[in-house]
Amino acid sequence: MPSTSASAPPAPFLSDDHAYEALKSHDLRFDGKLFVGVTSTGIYCRPICRVKLPQQRNCRFFGNAALAEQAGFRPCLRCRPELAPGLALSDSVRSLAHAGAHWMAQQIAHGQPTSVPALAAHLGVSERHVRRIFDEVHGVSPLAWATTQRLLWAKRLLTDTRLSMAEVARSSGFGSVRRFNAALAEHYHLTPSAIRRRERPAPDAGGASLSGAALLRLPWRAPYDADAMQSFLAARPLAGVEAWAEGRWWRTLRLQAAGKTHVGWLALSFDVARGECSAEVSASLAPALGQVAQMLRHLLDLDTDTHAIDAALNQAPLRPLPGLRIPGCVDGFETTVRIILGQQITVAAACTLTARLVARWGDTVETPLAGLNKLFPSPAALLAASSEEMGALGVIRTRTTAIKALAEAVLSQQLVLAPGQPLAPTLTALKTLPGIGEWTAQLVALRVLAWPDAFPASDAGVLKALGSIKPPEALAQAKAWQPWRGYATLRLWHGLTMPPLESESP
Repeated sequence: MPSTSASAPPAPFLSDDHAYEALKSHDLRFDGKLFVGVTSTGIYCRPICRVKLPQQRNCRFFGNAALAEQAGFRPCLRCRPELAPGLALSDSVRSLAHAGAHWMAQQIAHGQPTSVPALAAHLGVSERHVRRIFDEVHGVSPLAWATTQRLLWAKRLLTDTRLSMAEVARSSGFGSVRRFNAALAEHYHLTPSAIRRRERPAPDAGGASLSGAALLRLPWRAPYDADAMQSFLAARPLAGVEAWAEGRWWRTLRLQAAGKTHVGWLALSFDVARGECSAEVSASLAPALGQVAQMLRHLLDLDTDTHAIDAALNQAPLRPLPGLRIPGCVDGFETTVRIILGQQITVAAACTLTARLVARWGDTVETPLAGLNKLFPSPAALLAASSEEMGALGVIRTRTTAIKALAEAVLSQQLVLAPGQPLAPTLTALKTLPGIGEWTAQLVALRVLAWPDAFPASDAGVLKALGSIKPPEALAQAKAWQPWRGYATLRLWHGLTMPPLESESP
């Protein structure tokens, strides 16, 4: 039975009365930050759940799903807590605990085991310190946190895919069907087959509609500027690899899972009314669905709480653009190559150059969309490519050298380009490569490493938006925007595409 003792407030600024008001109003701002356990049913929900409002005396409020499950509550089958936005990694005060939770989420997404010793080694602290910060920030142990995330991911796979029980167990990191069944029985008092029977997705919110594709639903943390994100993606088309068609963004993918390479495609759409993105993912990528979900959350910056950012950046010359997010990346190597090719030329010209590399060295893949038939070239393919042939495609020698050096560093694992990697060592290693300077490094920090304070001071668009000033002046002006200079950069870029405000000269 669920615990009936009063819980700690879900957040430092929320009392139980305020939490109940958020539940009554279905406040989107608290989705992923607040969960309510109902003692009369033993179920916990998101604040946006549309079930009958429980009486406040029956409500227990929690700051995360692991706390609710530790208290004995089971996840709601209607609002599905596993779909709630995740933790934002930009919280400077709690960054270490959040980085630990992010690392475990990545491990789970890859179907890999997690342990306190491995987590402590990754964070560079003691096991005792890891346990202390998890208890202080999340209110649960690292093991309890990881178990909750594995169970919620498994529940999502049971609901939204037709993977076998063995595949679900393996993809959620339980190792065997026996351990998977035992965990579900202990925590949810349900069998996998019972969850699958009870949670058949509705026609408009789940199921497969394209060649056996699985549907991933990815709610965002409001407010979210979906138009700006779509505009950013649309302005950087990569022929053969990406396309806009049928109101969706299509993309080919190559992913590694359980030691195997999986290739396929996804079709992404934005649903503002629901406050979420949805991605139909090819059946060939089913073993890597966890990676796809993590990749899309990073690409679309779905988990950031922008209220503090918007308040801090609501100053001239930045425009008030609530919910504007930093576009991440699908693959760190690919995005870094594209940034290198974009040095000192326009976005359109960079897309043309990149498309030539794709056409020449990208492997072929089958998709349902005509023209979407190439994978981005692998590091091995670009390292083996002839410098003369790259030059014949229009890639100048300095960029050819930089791309080859980058490919070699990635293949040797001297350089790991992914969210959550340590910032300073990664940028230092990157800038030791020929042809890679501060501008390239800052854009990699912004889009690949998800560093919210990245600032490409020499970027032509940034300088133009600031009145055609010099880079040192831009750096001085940007001090006022710390630690959110990355989000300020997006505002400056976006402002170049917007009509003047009424207070500005035409």
